[in-house]
Amino acid sequence: MRRAVWMSTLSLLASPAIAHDMSTDAVVEEIVVTGRGLNLVGEAVSASEGSVGRTELENRPLLRSGDLLEFVPGLVATQHSGSGKAQQYFLRGFNLDHGTDFATSVDAMPVNMRTHGHGHGWTDLNFLIPETVDELTYRKGTYYADVGDFASTGSARFHIADTVPRGIAELTVGDFGYRRGVVVDSMSLGGGDLLYSAEAQTYDGPWTDIREDVRKTSALVRYSSDAGGGRTKFTAMAYANAWNSHDQIPQRAVRQGLITEFGSLDKSAGGESSRYSLSAGHARALMGGEFRGEAYAIVSDLNLFSDFTYFLDDPVAGDQFKQVDQRRIYGFEISQKWRRGKSRWRVGADGRFDDIGRVGLYRTSARRVSGTIREDAVEEGSIGIFVANEVRFTDKLRTFVGVRHDRFDFDVNALSLPANSGTARASRTSLKASLAYRPVKPLDLYLSYGQGFHSNDARGVTTRFDPITGAPTEPADPLVASEGAEVGARLHLGDRIEATAALWSLKLDSELVFLGDTGSTEAGRPSHRQGLEAGLYFPGDGVFSGELEASYTRAEFTDSAAAGRHIPRAIPLVVSGGVTVRKQGYVATVRIRYFSPYPLIEDSRVKSEGSTLVNLRFGKSIGRVGLHLDVLNALDSKDHDIDYLYTSRLPGEASAGVLDTHYQVFPSRAVRLGVRTSF
Repeated sequence: MRRAVWMSTLSLLASPAIAHDMSTDAVVEEIVVTGRGLNLVGEAVSASEGSVGRTELENRPLLRSGDLLEFVPGLVATQHSGSGKAQQYFLRGFNLDHGTDFATSVDAMPVNMRTHGHGHGWTDLNFLIPETVDELTYRKGTYYADVGDFASTGSARFHIADTVPRGIAELTVGDFGYRRGVVVDSMSLGGGDLLYSAEAQTYDGPWTDIREDVRKTSALVRYSSDAGGGRTKFTAMAYANAWNSHDQIPQRAVRQGLITEFGSLDKSAGGESSRYSLSAGHARALMGGEFRGEAYAIVSDLNLFSDFTYFLDDPVAGDQFKQVDQRRIYGFEISQKWRRGKSRWRVGADGRFDDIGRVGLYRTSARRVSGTIREDAVEEGSIGIFVANEVRFTDKLRTFVGVRHDRFDFDVNALSLPANSGTARASRTSLKASLAYRPVKPLDLYLSYGQGFHSNDARGVTTRFDPITGAPTEPADPLVASEGAEVGARLHLGDRIEATAALWSLKLDSELVFLGDTGSTEAGRPSHRQGLEAGLYFPGDGVFSGELEASYTRAEFTDSAAAGRHIPRAIPLVVSGGVTVRKQGYVATVRIRYFSPYPLIEDSRVKSEGSTLVNLRFGKSIGRVGLHLDVLNALDSKDHDIDYLYTSRLPGEASAGVLDTHYQVFPSRAVRLGVRTSF
């Protein structure tokens, strides 16, 4: 797809804005979500969807911005590198790496990066200012027609507020050089509402050999007003960050006393990134229903220096490498809803064009480039259309049927190895269906089915020769199919209790991924995951609230390869929970997250040790002033954030290297004191 054709299509279709998929048909109706108390019985498509409102989002202590995704039940967010890097995510037996197979967006703007320098699906949420998020909606599974690429395990959408109840200015200081200041406010202006926010953060980290030296700044401005018979929004966001990295370390280096668990073997790893975006949106009553649309433009840059194998490939200069990603993204999302008798219809389209000026992999030493492994320029575009229908036969019985069609165009200019240049096209049609039955007023039962997919890195789609060895290699399939099904239940008893349960299954044609660390494609195997999830929520009476979530997954490859059937880094069991108490201006929160040991190799001979993390928050409000004390990793656990098994080489070891577990330990217990004033 050529840029001019795609941009012409965008200009014709993209009448701005989407907030989220409302079940009502009137633009003027507004639903305010404060916690998880929104009643989805009689409305939801499956048991595996939900929403989290501002009150709950504000009361949870966070180590990193990406931890916001842990509001999705069963999702684990970890880090194996510096704080400025996108986090590692796990859900439903998937090691999602930095985001593959889970679609994340901020309003309509996608966060997942296609054909990214470090990894396809890269989901970096460091640009997001948590205080500007009004609501998080999540939907697990392949059952939703309005989401396409990356959404095999599900999707999450952060909805930015138009206004805030009151302006705030907050300063937080803490252990290991943590300093953060944030301002958020809104005001009436020119007949509309202006929201603005700014954030600045520094952090050194608990590591003994390096200072992370995080220097992060973010800003957001949104203007919204009633215009053109509906609501129009314009939003600008800016983000810049720089940091040093404490990457995962080999277990033997700690056992031999070469470093501590908080030490580093390459003290020059790190990176810098930036993201700037403009978006415009509009929602209005139209054709007897509701129209929503949004258009956006994003400029994103990343320079990342990493070293995971030390002296395995280069025994003299070392194995450090640099990954570069420079791109512009243009896209839109539009939909129209209306009701006809017992039927509700929704039709829509979305499009995205990634103009990747440079995506590269280079050999470096102490951040100095010594050679090029791979360098490409890529143009990748997609168009998706969908139709979804809900029929309410009675107050107790509903059906959902949807169909989605996606088309992708890939154009790769392999600058370092022209033989890997090429173009490709691919398309896929996905079917969705659900049945919901309500035997009694507070209970829904669901049966859901859906087909999904994820795209592959465009470089893998056109590659003919390995960029390191030069050996011939087979190109990857452009689109990899997935198929999911679920039986679930949802119970809502007013403000007293909300409960969900789901028995699910997900099949994937291939685990194939493009490896940004080597510039090559890793051949994958077909897989099958199945599991049981349950959540119990106490929305509370204004004093007490809490939740308990558990997810068990069995993940296996479905072929008969001799290596074994276990899927490495597929977490079998995740349990998390929390309790919040508010009384007379005081608030206290305790959060616990546990994930079990998981296999690091296909025959499961080597496993991680599992981990438990406890975070606390204590707060007090006095008039317009609020104080909060966060205790992160309150038990000072030395459990691991993440474990890998691979070969690396330390000085003096045999040239073949040593197969070893590599890990990053939890950051040490940290106390952070915040002071907030409202105005």
